[in-house]
Amino acid sequence: MGRKKPFCVPSPEIGEIHTLGHARLLAANGVSGYCLNMDRVEYQPLVVQDLINLERNGDLNLNPWYQRRSVWTPAQKAYLINTIFEKKPVPSLYIRHSLDLDKERSIKEVVDGQQRIRCVLEYARSEFAARHPKHEKRVKYSELSKTEKESFRMTALSVGSLVGASDSDVIEIFGRLNSVAKTLNLQEKRNARFSGEFKQFCLKQASARVSLWRSYRVFTANDIARMTETQFVSELAINMLDGLRDYNAKEIDQYYQKFDEKFSEEKTLIERIERVFSKLAQIKLEAIKDTIFSRSPLFFSLFLIIDSLDGKLDAKHIERCLYQIDTSFNADTPLSERSKADAEFYLACTSNMHRIKSREIRDRYIRRVLKK
Repeated sequence: MGRKKPFCVPSPEIGEIHTLGHARLLAANGVSGYCLNMDRVEYQPLVVQDLINLERNGDLNLNPWYQRRSVWTPAQKAYLINTIFEKKPVPSLYIRHSLDLDKERSIKEVVDGQQRIRCVLEYARSEFAARHPKHEKRVKYSELSKTEKESFRMTALSVGSLVGASDSDVIEIFGRLNSVAKTLNLQEKRNARFSGEFKQFCLKQASARVSLWRSYRVFTANDIARMTETQFVSELAINMLDGLRDYNAKEIDQYYQKFDEKFSEEKTLIERIERVFSKLAQIKLEAIKDTIFSRSPLFFSLFLIIDSLDGKLDAKHIERCLYQIDTSFNADTPLSERSKADAEFYLACTSNMHRIKSREIRDRYIRRVLKK
């Protein structure tokens, strides 16, 4: 076969669940690629129509003996198709290319990417609907325009063809592709587990404001790499929908599951979030980034209060109040000599910050200052 060259695995995956957070997932886990030697791997683009043709002609083996038999949920399928429509990256597919000499035909065996390929083929058969940027509601393939259908079928996917790979090679590759180098945090696991409407909403709202999070100093680059800001938006949404509540990881999971198929409050919530950020944009950046309000629990409280007051406060007034609260918080006065309200607020900002009691104390205190 000639000189061997290493096969580099660029994208470990979790049980065939792929999301827009995939690149951040890799960065968060310190994965820069690892290599194993085999005869040859050739990367090339393969358009969706090529996959359809391969399956139609019986040249695509989607059920090799070592593949898991897991099945994606409807939400996961719709999310992948939306990712394709949005022209966002999809992890590479890996296919072993071999010959059936008796039948004199080329066989392509899917090593990694079975669920993605099945999803694409099922969508092309109009078996489920997905979000398309030019349609208000989810649409099946049959409901796309001629131009949209052509665009979908001509979408290029990256394929690594494994040529000359033995069964032993394939098993090692399959294991490497479906492993993770480092323990995931709760939000990264949540992001991998769900693919539906609420997950997409939180991810888009968080990603759209990456520059703001960093400008406000609410989240560091590492926080963002580990999806901390996405969990933050998830909690904001839950509290905006159902009132101030305690932090509860299981409850966040329940919301992701509850609104996996449909999130009817999305449009209203987007309007409310935009209204709050528009108000914050009228405030000097320093009033947040150089004060205690750059701390995510304080920013969280401020955001919910501004939302609840529905734009009734003047931006300059809010700015003055933020400086006033910051000055009071950082005063040299011993805690024992501060007023009861000031002392309680200080403690609510420095310990058990995500508990409902601390959130309620911060809410009352900030709200009282803003209403003066």
